Amino acid sequence: MPQPPRMRIPLRDQGFFITHPMKAGEATELGRKIAGLVQAGEPGRAYALLAPAFAQRTPFPFLERIGEALGAVPNEAADVFFDHIASERNEGGWVVIGSALRTRLGRNRADVFARCRDFVVRGDVWYVADILGERVPGPALVGDFEPSLALLTSWRQDPNRWVRRAAGVAIHFWAKRSRGYAGSATRATELLDFLEPAFEEHDPDAIKGLAWGLKTLGRYYPDPTAAWLEEQLVRRSRRPRALMLRKALTYLSPAQRDRATKVTAR
Repeated sequence: MPQPPRMRIPLRDQGFFITHPMKAGEATELGRKIAGLVQAGEPGRAYALLAPAFAQRTPFPFLERIGEALGAVPNEAADVFFDHIASERNEGGWVVIGSALRTRLGRNRADVFARCRDFVVRGDVWYVADILGERVPGPALVGDFEPSLALLTSWRQDPNRWVRRAAGVAIHFWAKRSRGYAGSATRATELLDFLEPAFEEHDPDAIKGLAWGLKTLGRYYPDPTAAWLEEQLVRRSRRPRALMLRKALTYLSPAQRDRATKVTAR
């Protein structure tokens, strides 16, 4: 099938061109230019450069390159710009914000988690929770497990359902990235215990994220997941929603499912 021709799109008053669809190198250069404008106190000009990337279907990895460049900008200037991006409510904008926040994790992890939570609440839709969950607390768990898990604890039963969902998304991210890491099986068990208070979650939106975490743990760590489910369902008579249980059982063997489902989810 023939590919559509590339078009050069001028960015008005910026002396810069991007092609449609954008190329990886252009995304990197665009990120540098936007970061420079934000640091210089020109967020309006910076957003004028960024907006065309949202207007076309720019791949998320390219938007992440832009966000990573913004992560080097001092927090005060960058945060003003992130608030502007969030107010526009473009799906790609959350990718930029999440990628930028991820680069700050080594500087002030607690502040990054707090900012991320605020944006999840502000976004108020499922894909914001998923985009940010996979770009901030998820990578944080992979990079520095114990302190990140401590910061994630309050998300597990947060009053906001999207924040609870994002906690599960973060665990999903850890599970798919952690295979083969030293001590990963022990940490998988810690994450299962972490999810215990949320196992009987009632909100469908939150369940989808939390159950995603359980599902991915079951895929890569089936034995501890099966043992944990048997403990919750058989010995402790926990009664999760059917969606939670169905997702948690997805990758388990028939024998493991049989041992864990001697009770019926409501």
